[in-house]
Amino acid sequence: MPEFLADLLNQNAIFNATTVTHYWDGLVTTVQLVFLSLIIGLVLAVPLAILRTFRNPFVAGPVWLYTYIFRGTPLLIQLYIIYYGIGQIEGIQETLWWDIFRDPFYPALLAFTLNTGAYTTEIIRGALMTTPHGEIEAAKAYGMSWALRMRRIVLPSAFRRAIQAYSNEVIFMLHASAIASVVTIVDLTGAARDIYSRFYAPFTAFIAVALIYMVLTLLIVYGFRRLEQHLLRHLKPLNH
Repeated sequence: MPEFLADLLNQNAIFNATTVTHYWDGLVTTVQLVFLSLIIGLVLAVPLAILRTFRNPFVAGPVWLYTYIFRGTPLLIQLYIIYYGIGQIEGIQETLWWDIFRDPFYPALLAFTLNTGAYTTEIIRGALMTTPHGEIEAAKAYGMSWALRMRRIVLPSAFRRAIQAYSNEVIFMLHASAIASVVTIVDLTGAARDIYSRFYAPFTAFIAVALIYMVLTLLIVYGFRRLEQHLLRHLKPLNH
């Protein structure tokens, strides 16, 4: 019997209370991992993007090197280096850090945060560099300091321009989170692998996870579309 037909016959066995709970736990882990890495990565990226715009190479250079390394190497390799490399640091197993990083969730969170932080830094930097010169000159004419111009004019304007590119980065991180299962994290993909190994039904197990990822992606696209409409509401024509 073809494998996919055997999978379909096993559907009733696969979708029981235990497996649905396993999928749900994997979904919660995936959402936590992606959400935390995106939030921390965004907080990290904003000041780095500002530093990246400086002309001083001693200021912008280290940020460029960081973004080059994490954008120039695969996320999977970064995850392996951090996951296996932390334990090789001399003396770390006798410190409090080892109690944290021996849980695979935290090395994965660190790898995902540094990766998305690098991409987000370049996204925001590009938006900062395209700030209309007239906006900056107008802010200077009002007597705004550099910090006030950055907070009131430049960053809000840059965020509006970066929103579409950043939405793609969020979707990319959601999909890239599937590799977390290679370091024993039971995320959505890890849950599908567990169910496949139990019921020998890869077609049904992975199709179910693919549908969940599609729903999550749809929610992200919808959420960013609403956010973009909100941020650009001032550009809509007035209704008379």
